[in-house]
Amino acid sequence: MQRVFAIALLVNGWVAACTPAGPNLASESAAIRVRDQEWVAAAGSGDLERTLSYWTEDAIVYPPNAPAAVGKAAIRQMVSESMKIPGFRISWKTDSIVVSASGDLAYAMGTNAFTVNDSTGKPATTLGRGVTVWRKEPDGLWRCVTEVWNSDASVPAR
Repeated sequence: MQRVFAIALLVNGWVAACTPAGPNLASESAAIRVRDQEWVAAAGSGDLERTLSYWTEDAIVYPPNAPAAVGKAAIRQMVSESMKIPGFRISWKTDSIVVSASGDLAYAMGTNAFTVNDSTGKPATTLGRGVTVWRKEPDGLWRCVTEVWNSDASVPAR
């Protein structure tokens, strides 16, 4: 009986040692946070190509009161046109990131600020909230695959 017990322990230990460890979700969340902060900086700099690099090729963006931008070409057009608006500025703050157990998808939630000049030329800022869905791409980088945001008068000013 002791021999059977010893063999069972040995097999159980071997199986546990051979089972691959799951993804480190805290590490993946931290990687997304870094990418997100880089993306905020890129969008704030007005660098179109750098800003676009944070979306996947098949991304879908759902802006408020406008049709969805489906795919990188449509997103390029949307962002390019936005950057031409006088006084255009965008920023956001991600409050939470949740990574899937598989470690290849995540969603993030936060607040944003979108500024353009009003009819008198003065900056007018709309505060909002948003959700992004991130996917870990084959190159190991996290990119946004889906984004949606809306205005929200209840968001506190930053």
